[in-house]
Amino acid sequence: MMQAPRRATVRGPTFIRTLARLTAADVPPPARSLSDQLSQWVDWTHAVALSTALDGRPPAALLDDRILSSADDDECARVRASLTGAIVSDRAFAAATPRGPGQASAADADETLDFPFYRQRYLALQQTMEAGVGRLRERLRALLTHATPGLVRLAAVDAVMERALSRRERALLAAAPTLLSEHFERLRQAALSAAADAEGDAPTAAPSAWLDAFRKDMQNVLLAELDVRLQPAQGLLAALRTHAKN
Repeated sequence: MMQAPRRATVRGPTFIRTLARLTAADVPPPARSLSDQLSQWVDWTHAVALSTALDGRPPAALLDDRILSSADDDECARVRASLTGAIVSDRAFAAATPRGPGQASAADADETLDFPFYRQRYLALQQTMEAGVGRLRERLRALLTHATPGLVRLAAVDAVMERALSRRERALLAAAPTLLSEHFERLRQAALSAAADAEGDAPTAAPSAWLDAFRKDMQNVLLAELDVRLQPAQGLLAALRTHAKN
């Protein structure tokens, strides 16, 4: 008996591994190293700014004995909790509720059976994450300017990298809804085929388990994307914590 070929193990952040698990094809390993890819993504104007941030003399630090307070530390946790809550409580993941006569049109009741609804919700949540994480990074960079010259330089480098990579980041993350749309269609077609093969079963009026499975997968992808988006802020916070201990 022939065995199905095993899929190649995908390494990387949970976000990448989660998306790879949902695709129908193997994900090839990256052809170039991270440094090579970054060199292609950073244009010459940002390269000059990055060189200045790395090699130039940083502005004098606005020394402050406080630097990182528990309120600042709590703010990072609050941002994560707020964005996590926005994802988990989004109406894309709300369970279908019974509707009485005249409470909703058939079109309203069926909107969750088509992927455009989920694409719109995914894009809206991406915008929410980008705005929330962006404000957090700005606040942490402002705190870094009150520390040592080395941390002032780190703030400058992070600001340049955010500007240099933001467009590429948006383009890459925009692929997630496309992959999810393919996953959505595979699950739906599999459910339709299973229903057609089941003789004597009465048709069901409510969405079947495949839609609940898709919602859970989409939610997991969004939560994993949030982790990726928060990584730069977590790096800045770690630097501030190290400085506060010294």
